[in-house]
Amino acid sequence: MKIAYMWKVVLVVTGLAVFLSLYGCPPTKTEPIRPVEIKDGDYDPANWGKAYPVNYELWKKTEEPTPVGKSKYKRGFDADRITYDKLSEFPYMALLFSGWGFGVEYNEPRGHAYMLKDQLEIDPSRIGAGGVCLTCKTPYAPELEKDKGVEYYRKPWKEVHAMIPEEHQELGVACIDCHDNKDMSLKISRGFTLVKALENIGTDPNKLTRQEMRNIVCAQCHVTYNIKKDENKKSVGIYFPWHGSTWGKISVENVIKQIRNDPSVREWKQKVTGYRLPFMRHPEFELFSYDSVHWKAGASCADCHMPYTKVGSFKVSDHRVTSPLKNDMKACMQCHTESSDWLKEQVTAIQDRTVSMMLRSGYATATVAKLIEQVHDAEKAGKSIDKTLYDKARDFYEEAFFRSLYIGAENSVGFHNPTEAMRILGDSTAFAGKAEGLLRQALAKEGIDVPIMVNLELHKYLDDRGKKKLRFDPDVEIKDPFGLQDRLVKAEYKK
Repeated sequence: MKIAYMWKVVLVVTGLAVFLSLYGCPPTKTEPIRPVEIKDGDYDPANWGKAYPVNYELWKKTEEPTPVGKSKYKRGFDADRITYDKLSEFPYMALLFSGWGFGVEYNEPRGHAYMLKDQLEIDPSRIGAGGVCLTCKTPYAPELEKDKGVEYYRKPWKEVHAMIPEEHQELGVACIDCHDNKDMSLKISRGFTLVKALENIGTDPNKLTRQEMRNIVCAQCHVTYNIKKDENKKSVGIYFPWHGSTWGKISVENVIKQIRNDPSVREWKQKVTGYRLPFMRHPEFELFSYDSVHWKAGASCADCHMPYTKVGSFKVSDHRVTSPLKNDMKACMQCHTESSDWLKEQVTAIQDRTVSMMLRSGYATATVAKLIEQVHDAEKAGKSIDKTLYDKARDFYEEAFFRSLYIGAENSVGFHNPTEAMRILGDSTAFAGKAEGLLRQALAKEGIDVPIMVNLELHKYLDDRGKKKLRFDPDVEIKDPFGLQDRLVKAEYKK
């Protein structure tokens, strides 16, 4: 009897252990809802905080300096350090973006609290498109777009910014951007961009699951987008180039196809080639959702960047939105059993290899840009360049440029979808190689000798930025995990 009793105890304990391993411990009690009414259209996070003080205090932490040194490639900032300048760290970008705002000042992003503050400080060329630049930077954007229509897009940035109530002219993402004030359910606030984009890929925004909403609310801003221009190059609209894609299948190839076939989004003129080009910005959602391991496993943006945390006796979603690296991999350890150090090593390994391929792609593309410049110089000198070779080279160049830009602008350094990031950069390098071969052939037919190592004149593009070049922190090594950058350009950017 005693043995039978002991076996029963063992079975009960074992069963309980299995249950807990599958379903976790009973959830800690969530934050109580305070009896405070949040009025419709209330933009002030402090008023929402009266009902949800724990979430509010976590949200306020987005303005605090992030830990420096926990992430190799998104290193954070503290009170004594300047913003990290991507153009100094990746000099090929200074060449490729020369001709507009990104070629003057292109910094690593800071926390959500600085979304609008950074626009107040950045070089004016970066907000030259007008009020449209506020679309993801202020919670007032939907109201302004609805009230002002096309004037919201085309009026100067400062004029539209002045329409925001004075007390909120530095307010970045706020509660109203993501939540319904009645029940705190997730909502899409930027219907004029995201709803249209979802409809273009055959997705009904009203039928999204809660887990899908935990992705799509972030996708209101963490996407690539294009600004439509009229014949006078004034902004008249904004859209996500998703048409032709489907949910979970927004490929870089289709995005490139959409923007290359739409003359109205060729927003800027590249100085080195003279081409008018579209641009791509931070395609986090597109890269992550394209069959990545974590997407296929059902993870959402919030699972990794807003993991559940304990504050006192309460369990809440961490509203200090940040990289898992900055939080000692706690978000990852909700699912993975390995140690924090082991997980961090895996992330760094992925990012090192992505950066290595990004450098290869970027410098290959920059080399083609300089050869295109040489072709134009030859034509000015009376040479007759083979048009068939040139046109095909230009086609390949743009394909290479957009792919290199796509991963360079995406903020996970490849981690959101490592295999896809490597595929895209590999294709970029291949297109650049094809373009370079065609241009060398075209120049050789006119008796023009092209050296094996093309001089990229990187100093010229870095120094053209004027005082902005001083934003680079001289104590930070240029990002080059395998020494590839030095070998590709013979360290010509170093003084």
